[in-house]
Amino acid sequence: MVFARWVFRIAGIYGFVVLAPMFFSESQLAPGARHPVYFYAWLSLDLTWQVLFLVLSTAPIRYRPMMLVSVLEKASAVILIPWLYVAGRVGGMWLGAAAADLVFAGLFIASYGMTRGRPGQDGA
Repeated sequence: MVFARWVFRIAGIYGFVVLAPMFFSESQLAPGARHPVYFYAWLSLDLTWQVLFLVLSTAPIRYRPMMLVSVLEKASAVILIPWLYVAGRVGGMWLGAAAADLVFAGLFIASYGMTRGRPGQDGA
């Protein structure tokens, strides 16, 4: 359970550190965006997931079902970013983001496996 607490805590903090500055980087990340609302909506939604990761870190066993949903959140980038890169629609820097999400998806799966137990063992 300590492992899961740290995995989700690190994921949430990392996400905030990486994503929050993007609110001030539209011209670099989405130059000439015809619909900037999509950029900001995606960014806001992604930051919301970081909050979920931090909440999950407080009681991993209680929120264990959300771990699998969190894997799905990470898998979307792991699948879509390389596909967009091959199609020539995003630059290579985005492959690093996909790689980071792949690592976190693996850690989330490991956390799910390590938190088998009864509700209440959480200490929360």
